Amino acid sequence: MRAHLLNDTTAEHYRRSVTEGVERVARKLATTRRPFSGVGVDDLAPVIDRIDLDAPLGDTSAVLDELEDVYLRDAVYFHHPRYLAHLNCPVVIPAVLGEAVLSAVNSSLDTWDQSAGGTLIERRLIDWTAGRIGLGPAADGVFTSGGTQSNLQSLLLAREEAKTTDLARLRVFASECSHFSVQKSAQLLGMGRDSVVSIPTDHDKRMQTLALARALERCVSEGNVPMAVVATAGTTDFGSIDPLPGIAELCAQYGAWMHVDAAYGCGLLASPTPARRALLDGIERADSVTVDYHKSFFQPVSSSAVLVRDASTLRHATYHADYLNPRRAAEERIPNQVDKSLQTTRRFDALKLWMTLRTMGADGLGSLFDEVCELAEQGWQLLAADPRYDVVVQPTLSTLVFRYIPATITSPAEIDRANLYARKALFASGEAVVAGTKSGGRQYLKFTLLNPETGVDDIAAVLDLIAGHAEQYLGENLVHAS
Repeated sequence: MRAHLLNDTTAEHYRRSVTEGVERVARKLATTRRPFSGVGVDDLAPVIDRIDLDAPLGDTSAVLDELEDVYLRDAVYFHHPRYLAHLNCPVVIPAVLGEAVLSAVNSSLDTWDQSAGGTLIERRLIDWTAGRIGLGPAADGVFTSGGTQSNLQSLLLAREEAKTTDLARLRVFASECSHFSVQKSAQLLGMGRDSVVSIPTDHDKRMQTLALARALERCVSEGNVPMAVVATAGTTDFGSIDPLPGIAELCAQYGAWMHVDAAYGCGLLASPTPARRALLDGIERADSVTVDYHKSFFQPVSSSAVLVRDASTLRHATYHADYLNPRRAAEERIPNQVDKSLQTTRRFDALKLWMTLRTMGADGLGSLFDEVCELAEQGWQLLAADPRYDVVVQPTLSTLVFRYIPATITSPAEIDRANLYARKALFASGEAVVAGTKSGGRQYLKFTLLNPETGVDDIAAVLDLIAGHAEQYLGENLVHAS
């Protein structure tokens, strides 16, 4: 069994095995004609359940053959131009190379003596990101597993910086379009989901600052404490960006921590287009910021970070253990990243972004994100001119929320069912993958455009497919009803 350990004597075995695996995936990527096979869980689950995990195949080639049947053949392929569903991006090759390197070396980024240069690379990228945001010379941060963890850590810091320890009095303010992790974080932090005050949005799905001002005033008048305001720079459904300068003013007025969830919109930090970068004006006034490189920086999952304006606030996540990061290490200025993180063992995910920037540069990355934002604008024009569809809002980033509206059916509930059916039927066909959501209590569909290879022709073709499925559903149900 030692023949399977990666070390100096098995380096050739490692090279052959990884090469064979890469060749299989490369062939799959080159020959995939649909984003999904259309397989159902009832068909795939028995195939996997039949595998005896106590009877190893013993041979890498045999395992890869089996993997074709249980995973590769039926995977959802984000690189395909008709995958239009969630905030999943195709990945850039330098980052995939970084993934291969970091997995093989297997550095752990919790302490200096487990990572050395990896620690310094991560720190350099944190400084680079903080500089792009404009947080100032005292800024710091750490890589995380994703936006949910980044939001959780930010609200933890906000809670610890609050002017009271009475959790029942603390309030967090976020727009009605904010990410669910805000409520989840409040629950985990002992405050309860009811401590999150939902602020209505305007026609463009941006937080209404007037409503926020009233909510903050009401909070104080009731004897409660405005702990934090979560502004979203790129909501999951609409890609909308809250009015950051106005929110910053209100946070300063009421002494509330300003957190900007830019998990999606962070791609604008690399945009070479000044007008796009300007959409984030005001983010530099935040106390903390969430960025997800694995969304709009085209990095493999996972690659995220939380940034803070004041490095000293990260002390609220610091615990010293004699066997790992003793207090004397901090006194000796040994850079142990676990001192800043909610995680202990942690992958060297920063290497992927490092490899990407050193190969492509920030402008190269930002141009890719600019392309999908421009595509969304073209898609919106297509939808706005199509009488079959109702589109909710003109995009700020790269999402489009819309719904099929039949010419002869007026029942909102029936239209909801037709849109749900169309999404499921499209997924089952494997021809395209789109997301679903609700707006105004009604069922809508959603394109999340993160693939620069997707074209307007792809959008048009998928819209025709959706309409076809919806019409089939309505036709069949009208026949049954009559």
